[in-house]
Amino acid sequence: MSELTATLLNCTLKPSPAPSSCDLLLSQVMSELAKHGVTGTVIRMVDHDVKPGVTSDEGEGDDWPAIRHKILSSDILIMGVLIWIGHPSSLAQRVLERMDAFLSEADDQGRFPSYGRVAGLAVVGNEDGAHHVTAELYQGLADVGFTIPANGVTYWVGRAMQSTDYNDLDETPQETDRTTKMMTRNTVHLARWLKANNYPGDPEAEMEKDQ
Repeated sequence: MSELTATLLNCTLKPSPAPSSCDLLLSQVMSELAKHGVTGTVIRMVDHDVKPGVTSDEGEGDDWPAIRHKILSSDILIMGVLIWIGHPSSLAQRVLERMDAFLSEADDQGRFPSYGRVAGLAVVGNEDGAHHVTAELYQGLADVGFTIPANGVTYWVGRAMQSTDYNDLDETPQETDRTTKMMTRNTVHLARWLKANNYPGDPEAEMEKDQ
């Protein structure tokens, strides 16, 4: 089996070294990925100066180009996302905005740089909203060229109007643990397949470029 690599983006709003429920769930995802021979890195987005914009490089001081390189050097992207006011955290939205540049960076056969890469999600929050957040991010990631596996998300949400965080729990709920295992298993399977069988290009796109 070919070796795979993963980049995990923690889109919490808490800077390091503050405890983060998102970080806990991503560490569990990384542990499951490791069981399938995948190595990876977790990047806490709030610790980096990612400029607003929709290009791959917004100039001096922009940390996105290095993060972009890490993402595109990996086979798997996992976005760890917090639910705030029923929506993905602002840092998750910024990641999608910066990846919008992929749409104008297609190769000579019309393939985005993200083609052949698989994306999954790890979502946490204190109230309902995981399905809504997943739907928003699924579409965004697919639009910029990533492939979403079956059951490509694991999540935990607490009871409404309560203050318990995921990292306050004494143990991982069985349902979340089972879903994390399924998400990582499907993600690795699809990533291995795509690494050996990338999407076909559009021959007409190459012809148009030559004209």
